[in-house]
Amino acid sequence: MNTVKSADGTSIAFETTGKGPPLILVGGAFCDRTAPASGTPLAALLAQRFTVFSYDRRGRGDSEDTPPHALEREVEDLAALITAAGGSAAVFGNSSGGLLALDAAARGLSIPKLVVYEPPVILDEGRARAFEDLAKQLDDAAAGNRRSEAVELYFTKVMQMPASAVAQMRKAPMWAGLEHLAHTLSYDLLITARGPLRLEQVSAVRAATLVMEGGASPGWMREAIQTLARAIPNARHRTLEGQTHAVDPKALAQALEAFLGG
Repeated sequence: MNTVKSADGTSIAFETTGKGPPLILVGGAFCDRTAPASGTPLAALLAQRFTVFSYDRRGRGDSEDTPPHALEREVEDLAALITAAGGSAAVFGNSSGGLLALDAAARGLSIPKLVVYEPPVILDEGRARAFEDLAKQLDDAAAGNRRSEAVELYFTKVMQMPASAVAQMRKAPMWAGLEHLAHTLSYDLLITARGPLRLEQVSAVRAATLVMEGGASPGWMREAIQTLARAIPNARHRTLEGQTHAVDPKALAQALEAFLGG
């Protein structure tokens, strides 16, 4: 494990594997640098072609956290990693990590190529405001040591999972790991809540960009992602047939190699 200091002094933990052009992986909610589709498992599949950076976003894993949270601080974290990678790097962002990566590219970070998978694009201003309110509820629950409540809120209100399904998940061993990351859920939700502004912001992205979604994902999600792709000046769109939001890392690796290696 290595660390890099962000602009505000926060220590950000990362690992590297492989040899080749640098590629930084950015995870979404409930993800640290070991997440299957944005961390070390995906990095291992790409190691023959790239030097892959897997990192813990602030507040997760071995990275520090310096409150209050702001999207700008997370962009600075990514900038510090790009510097560690040599000053320029391709970036892959999964889910809300894709929104973070898009914002970083729009702000002018040295990202020549960018790939995002199913960034949760919210185009409705009413829903964006509701997410801002929900983020406060998540913070209050996590701060009050009601981490399980925060996780349940995220699954039922954000991901719109049935309460019965969440009740079954609570019995699984993975639930403790989800609780451990509960204090970061509002970070991802507030990044997502910027959605109505994002279509304007992404017009500033100059990176060659690939926007992807799963062919088995809900139609409303796919439509929003395709709208996002059309708003990025130099973007291609691709559907990974048979995939959902819980995407197979092997399918991701093949798509990343095809786009970034071309």
